Amino acid sequence: MMTQSLQNGFTLDNHYLQDLKGPVPVPTQYAPSLGVHRGSCPVEPHKDQEIQRHRCAQAAPLLGSCRVQTPAPMEVQMCQSIQPCHADHQGDLSAGQLLKWMDTIACLAAERHAGMACVTLSMDDIQFEETGRVGQVITIKSKVNRAFTTSMEVGIRVSVQDVREHVERLVCVAYSTFVGKPAGPQKVLLRPVEDLCSAEEELQHSLASERRRLRLYNEQTFSTLLQDYHTLANGVCSRRDPLSAVSTEFTRVESIELVLPPHANHHGNTFGGQIMAWMENAATVAASRLCGCFPSLRSVDMFRFRGPSSVGDRLVFKAVVNNTFNNSIEVGVRVEAYNCEEWTTNKPRHINSAFLIYQLANTPGDVPAFPQVTYTTQDGERRYLSAIVRKRIRMARKHILSCKEEAPLSVPWDKSNQVYLGYNNVAALTVLAGKQDWEASSISDRVAVYVHEEVELLCVQVQMEVMTSALHAFTLLADLTLRPLWDKHYLSCEEVERADEEETVYHIKCPPINGGKSRDFLFLLSKRQPCKDGDPYVVALRSVTVTTVPPVEGFLRSEAKCAGFLIHSLGLNSCKVCYYNQVTSGVLPYVAGNLAGWSKSMEETASACTTFLERDLITSLF
Repeated sequence: MMTQSLQNGFTLDNHYLQDLKGPVPVPTQYAPSLGVHRGSCPVEPHKDQEIQRHRCAQAAPLLGSCRVQTPAPMEVQMCQSIQPCHADHQGDLSAGQLLKWMDTIACLAAERHAGMACVTLSMDDIQFEETGRVGQVITIKSKVNRAFTTSMEVGIRVSVQDVREHVERLVCVAYSTFVGKPAGPQKVLLRPVEDLCSAEEELQHSLASERRRLRLYNEQTFSTLLQDYHTLANGVCSRRDPLSAVSTEFTRVESIELVLPPHANHHGNTFGGQIMAWMENAATVAASRLCGCFPSLRSVDMFRFRGPSSVGDRLVFKAVVNNTFNNSIEVGVRVEAYNCEEWTTNKPRHINSAFLIYQLANTPGDVPAFPQVTYTTQDGERRYLSAIVRKRIRMARKHILSCKEEAPLSVPWDKSNQVYLGYNNVAALTVLAGKQDWEASSISDRVAVYVHEEVELLCVQVQMEVMTSALHAFTLLADLTLRPLWDKHYLSCEEVERADEEETVYHIKCPPINGGKSRDFLFLLSKRQPCKDGDPYVVALRSVTVTTVPPVEGFLRSEAKCAGFLIHSLGLNSCKVCYYNQVTSGVLPYVAGNLAGWSKSMEETASACTTFLERDLITSLF
């Protein structure tokens, strides 16, 4: 048996040498039976094999490795009865045990599609909705959502059912990335996923590409955002009470495991799920050191498999709390492997890393809050700020990939009911501005961006310091037809109907962004002057429907639930302009770049707004 070393550091068994003159026969252990189905669509094996042979013959000179592959059923399913040995001290299904099952079923789905052994590269976006208990039945379903040139995404869905019930409840969803295990130095070409037989399959096929794009941008995005948050370090740390904050060094945990034959697959490499289970155990201990109890694992971010480990290796798990937030805590885990020689010379191999997010279980009368933490070392500061950046990236990814359908947000415009609609418009903006716990995203000399998240609700706030009077700024911002002069996201703005001096309906057209469609909005603008000293000027916006303005061809009619400006006077010739927006699916494309960290469009637009407001000439009449 020969071995070939790959560029990524893996050493793989070379069972079948590549034949450069033609495709290599599929080993019998990977050959599926005849007469199979993919989804619900029947396949004629002999015809499909001829097609695949033709494709492989064309692609082999490019990639140097390709196998004859016959389509097989895409979905793989596992059912397990939860036994006491699978549970933790509270009788709940152990997260580590579940991760082992999930890795196994995902690997089987990947191998079924590829027709060969596969290697796990990562497992991302693991979200735990609830858990199972002893006596319940857990069902894990897995299938390849999309195959790219040399990698594929495998979707995993876990549900639980009580033996006395007939309703399944969602436990967990996750997505793994696999590559084929090659027989040489060249990567394996994967056949695409075809014959999507349901709307859900088509949706996941499309989202897989978006998830991959976000993963590829993640490193660049992380570096960009980390630079921004370094400038905010003093402000972030000032919110921590030094008398009550706990040093993250107090939470450090180090554990060691010896890889035995039951922990490894038939190639002698450690099961990825086993490593994840050990990592989860170390992370839970670190989190419990901080809060004095056992918190619940809610998600796992960025499980990365950087290299293999084998039977006989010593695995050292290092876990530490990186940061705490309002209702969650991030624990980082690093895995180092040693063989006998490396153990003696103390030269480890970094093979795995992950970030696990915990929450405290809500119990009656208890407030779920973690102790505040601080750092005492330079490495602790790096981890502290990096955790804030990762939380921001997770938030952006969650909302960008969200495909939940929104109920209609627009209200019918009726001039006879304008008092009620105008009051609700202004009240909604006032409530949005009054929300607490806004988190700083970026702060410059005169522009600051903040974000606020509550479960599925995402809001943004942009603060601008403007050297002009509050009345002057109010006069210009209340005339929406002037907005295309400073906001690049407004192609045009036309007045549809003016009810009185305080309520006006506008039709706005916006350009396409990120290859999407052009959009248009119908907004009701409600403006109010201060009732007493200290009150702000108000310019509130929300979507309405008007029968005289039907959807425009070539534009996607979109909606905004609550947006607008609050303008606070700071002096005779200075004011603070605060822009708010409760992000909807129609607004998200225009702020997604800012949320994800690859764009500064909100800061640029705010700067353009500041410049426009500080002009001496008033170009509109109030």
